[in-house]
Amino acid sequence: MNTPALSFEAGKLARHRARKRTNRIALALALAAMAFGVFWLVWILIETVRLGFGGITLATFTEMTPAPQAETGGLANAIFGSLLMVSFATLIGTPIGILAGIYLAEYSQKSWLGSTTRFINDILLSAPSIVIGLFIYAVVVARVKAFSGWAGVLALALIVIPVVIRTTENMLSLIPNAMREAAYALGTPKWKVILLITLKAARAGVITGVLLALARVSGETAPLLFTALSNQFWTSSLSQPMASLPVTIFKFAMSPYENWQKLAWAGVFLITLGVLALNILARVLFRNKH
Repeated sequence: MNTPALSFEAGKLARHRARKRTNRIALALALAAMAFGVFWLVWILIETVRLGFGGITLATFTEMTPAPQAETGGLANAIFGSLLMVSFATLIGTPIGILAGIYLAEYSQKSWLGSTTRFINDILLSAPSIVIGLFIYAVVVARVKAFSGWAGVLALALIVIPVVIRTTENMLSLIPNAMREAAYALGTPKWKVILLITLKAARAGVITGVLLALARVSGETAPLLFTALSNQFWTSSLSQPMASLPVTIFKFAMSPYENWQKLAWAGVFLITLGVLALNILARVLFRNKH
């Protein structure tokens, strides 16, 4: 009998069995972690639908936020304020983010200015939103001595910009250099290569980043508490304090009044539905890119 060969085969079999046991344990832990996360997510969604859907009526979209013990009321001014501020923040932050992302990906890959910009962008990307709200409060609100929708727009735009910068840079970096070199060989100017080739090829990923940034700022409360504050009445002027869904939810959910709590859950349901729709749209666009 060839003892060394048998020993080698036995050791090989033992290692194979050990790897299989390790694989089973890792798979079981991964599935347990996934089940743990999905459990809480499903529970949150069920509670949101159960408590929030019952508060959705026609008055929710047509009437203003009510007084504490009023029998009727809605979230019309808060919904409008959120849509207005989030829309303006996205319109301001998106061009800045895309242009900065193009600069980092196409013009400044290894320069000190590009490295510094990436470092600052990483800080902004991970900064707590309440810090951004306090910054805008100190720079804008405290100087003009008034809360306003414009201050809220600036705070939200500062949250949008780093998300769009990071996504734009990453998507443009994935475009093969062969496409750029082919265009340069034909005598195409660099700005045309960026606009008509690389940016066009990465448009799905860039749009995905904009949608994810939009979904993020839609539920931000802390920046608006220090900037736009709130308003019980309808206003379309961004120069005045303006109501928003996140702040209204925060205020109503902490109150002892049943009608306010019911409206708070209705607002939670609307925000959850909107953010879920934006995330699904972003995932679909990202999937279609590949």
